[in-house]
Formats: sequence, structure tokens, C-alpha cells
Amino acid sequence: MSIYPDFQAQGYQVIKELGRNREGGRITWLATNINTGQQEVIKQFCFAQAGSNWSGLEAHEREIQVLKGLKHPCIPSYLSSFETSDGFCLVQEYIDAPNLAEPRSFSPEEIKQIAVKVLEILVYLQNRIPSVIHRDIKPENILVDEQINVYLIDFGFARIGSQEVAGSSVFKGTPGFIPPEQMFKPTEATDLYALGATLVCLLTGIKSTKIDQLQDADDPYLIKFRHLLPRLSLRFLDWLEKMVQPKQKERFPNAEAALESLKPLDVIRIPIVTLSQTLLEFKAQKLGEKINQPITIKNSVPDTLLEGRWEVAPHPSDPPHTPDYHAWISVTPAKFKRNNIEFRIQIDTKNLMAQKDYKRQLILYSNSYPESHLLTVKVQTADLPIENVGLSYWGLIRLFSVGVFTSIVMVWIIGFFISNPSSFLIWLLVVIVLISVLTGGVMTMSFISLVSLLILALVSVATSQKSAVVEKNDSAEDPFTIMQVRLILGFGASVGAGIIIGFLNPFILLALTGTSLSALSMLLYSPLKRRKLIAKYRKSEESLIKP
Repeated sequence: MSIYPDFQAQGYQVIKELGRNREGGRITWLATNINTGQQEVIKQFCFAQAGSNWSGLEAHEREIQVLKGLKHPCIPSYLSSFETSDGFCLVQEYIDAPNLAEPRSFSPEEIKQIAVKVLEILVYLQNRIPSVIHRDIKPENILVDEQINVYLIDFGFARIGSQEVAGSSVFKGTPGFIPPEQMFKPTEATDLYALGATLVCLLTGIKSTKIDQLQDADDPYLIKFRHLLPRLSLRFLDWLEKMVQPKQKERFPNAEAALESLKPLDVIRIPIVTLSQTLLEFKAQKLGEKINQPITIKNSVPDTLLEGRWEVAPHPSDPPHTPDYHAWISVTPAKFKRNNIEFRIQIDTKNLMAQKDYKRQLILYSNSYPESHLLTVKVQTADLPIENVGLSYWGLIRLFSVGVFTSIVMVWIIGFFISNPSSFLIWLLVVIVLISVLTGGVMTMSFISLVSLLILALVSVATSQKSAVVEKNDSAEDPFTIMQVRLILGFGASVGAGIIIGFLNPFILLALTGTSLSALSMLLYSPLKRRKLIAKYRKSEESLIKP
């Protein structure tokens, strides 16, 4: 013979007992709906059994009345009801989740999630017209599954609207979770007291049946718990104390106010790290230079002490390092125990490649939340230690054009004087004097070769224009650069003379060949020499740390 009741006539097959209330007048069963195959909950009210009383009938009718008007995903739905030989049965949706009275372990953050979700249910109940007051919130009536989904059950003591009740209703609820006003006139703040007491049980690990251990000897409605939760945030503890204040005017007025106050609060009282910056950029001016920058860290949470250490994150290009040592990055101090401290981040570039960009990350491990913070370090090393005389090719083209133009003009002028011999001697003397002055008198002018005359005439122009073809002014006095500029002008003068006289003239051919080949060789020599030096230096960098 089965120990379970037979509800097959009503369409249900009982699977097991889920629990019974303290008065023995109500038993909760898990059953299968024969028609649908779904598991459902049957609450059996046995008014005729010994130890029970007919007050359960009122609870049965009230719960049906309340549940019929509720539609919320976190409140099991009312499905149906039926009479039995000794009472009534209420059928509800089955939620496969344990209640909070069963031994389980929750983190403080998870307990906050539970509080938020219960408050959201209460906001729904209190926003109804008229509002619904549960009046029996406790760990046994809150179901929580593995995903921290929360469900509120057992509306047997619920009331619709705030109204005065008889003094006998003092027992409508669970001792330790009942605020003073529930005896006479429950309000929207009434359920907050019970929820606060439930959270105290979860946070302290005290069973709901032992909550009297936390009650004040002179005021049983005053719950003292702060001394048991030293690691929790002071602001969160203030919020929780306000939830369980005996005087309802000192509590939150309703669930919505309590919820809005709770959401921004941190539960754990741990330091909060604030970095003055999360990116440090370094630029070395010379190879092997040691450069450093400061960074400040602050802890803004009172009554906490920030402590931790720095470590350079592993990088495939870096040599193996330990938490206390890195080849080229160091932090001072590396370990600390203070709430406001300045650090020096030092970069030693002696083992780094020249003219490269490096990026690394520093990790701050601490007792804060979160436990680690990242600081990005970017380093730009110094340029190669090889002189870079950058030629301005536009300047060279300009000088070449000046040489061509000047040569054409001078050849035309000389041709004019030759065709006018009466004026030739006078102007020849003037030209010789001017050219001698411009060239510093370093050469005796001769007109045996027209091309030689033009090249010598342009020497002074080359000297005055040499800085126009180099990108760095401090290289303008380099003898190699001066010679290069003069050859470009000479090449231009030769081309200009060839345009007037003819390129088949042997003197023109000689001048063109000499100036063009010399200028070209000098143009190629400088970059080839620098490239060779760079290749030699890069080979020496093979043992250095790569970016």
C-alpha cells in the first residue's frame, strides 16, 4: 500500500513529499500530471487531521485568491485546485530548485544578486493595485537554482492591500522575520524587514530557526550582525541595517527604494585601485639611456589597506624573468602596503635595438577588486648611431637648373661680346675681376676653354647654395657635400653650354663626361656607404632584445 495519497481521480500521480508546515496541517507533494506528463506541485490542506486546525482553510483560500491575480516568471503559477475528503488541494507550477534553508554556499556577490531579484519580485507585488504583501519571506520560501534564478513561493499568509488585522494575526509569519507593525497593519516596508533577516542568515551562515541568537536582549526586533561581517562593505552593511530596523519609518519605504539603493553598492569591503594612468610612453634620446616616469596609485575605500606587487607580463622576445626581476623594466617599489603611493617605472635601453618600438604590459596584483590591473608601457628607442645626411633631391634639381640657365646666359653674353670686339676687352676685364672675387681668387681665369670658364664661374654659387640640398643644416659644411654640390652645378653648366655650342664639341663632351660621372658616383656613394654601416650595426644587434 502506498504511503502517498491517491490523486489519480483528479489526474495526478504523487511522486514524493516535498515538505510539510510546522502545524502539520499542510503537506506539499511533487506529482505528475497524468494528462500532460508535466511535474506539478500539490499543496494539500488537511484540516481534519490531528494537530491541524481550520485556520488553514483561510490560508488556502487567500493563496488561491492571490495567485490567481499574479503573473510573474519568478512566482510559480496557480494551475488549479480540488477538494479532498479531509480538506483542499492547491496545484501550482513546479520549480526545480532548492530553497535557501538547505545547506549551500553563496559568495557575498551572489547573495547581493539574490537580494536584487527578490526585491524585483517585491516591486512587482507592491506596484499592483492593490499591492500584495507576502508577510512570510524567509529562506524556506525563496528558491534559488544553480544559475541564481530566484523564485518566491508560499503566499498563504499574503494580504492584498494594507489594512488593519486582528491581533491574532501576530502568528501569521515566522518568528525572527516579523517586524512589529505586522501585528496590526503591514505595509510595503514589512516584507523588507523579513528579506533583510533572510540576507543576514545567508551572510552569517545562521539557520533561520536560530536567528534569535542575533536578536538584542532588550529589543527582540533588533538584529545585531555587523560584528560577524568584518569583510563586507560598510555602505552595504548600512543598507542591510536599514532593511531590518524595528521602526518602519527608519526602513526603506518600499522595495523600489531599497532596490535602487542596493544596486550601486559593492558588497565586499576591499580596496579599490585607481591608477593615475594606464599607458606610459617612453622615448630615448640616445642608445643605452635609462629613462623613467612616475605613476600614482590610490585606494579610495576607507578602513582598508591596499597591498600588492608589480610583475612584468611574459613576452616571447624577452629573456626568461622572475616576478622580482626583468631584463630591462623595473618598478620601484616592486612591493607595497599603502593606500597612496608613487612608483617609478624605469626602462634600461642598453639591451634594446636602435630605432625600434617596444610594447610591454605590467601587471599589478593586489588585494583589491579586481585582483589585477594592467599598465601598458610603450618604448621608442634612439636613432641609429650612424650619421644620416639626407639629400634634398629637389634642391639638387634646382641647382642643376641654375647651372644650365647661368651657362646659357653667359655663353650668350660672351658670344655677344665676341661679335662686338670694341666692347669685349672692357667687359672681359670686368668678368675676370668679378669671377676672381666670387671664387676667392683661388684660380687664374682662362678662356682657352669655354666650359672651364663656366664651371669656375659657378663654384662660388655652389659654395653659397650647398645648404639647399641637405636636409640637416649641420651637415652643410661637410667637404664631401660641398664637392657634390659643385659637381652638380658643373654638370648643369656643361649641359647649358652644350645646348648653345653643341654637344659634339670635344670640350663639351669632356666636361659632360667628367662632371656627370663624378656627380653620379658621389650621389651613389653616400647611401651605399650608409646602408653598409647599417647592415653591419644590425648584425651586431642579433644578441639584443627584439621588439
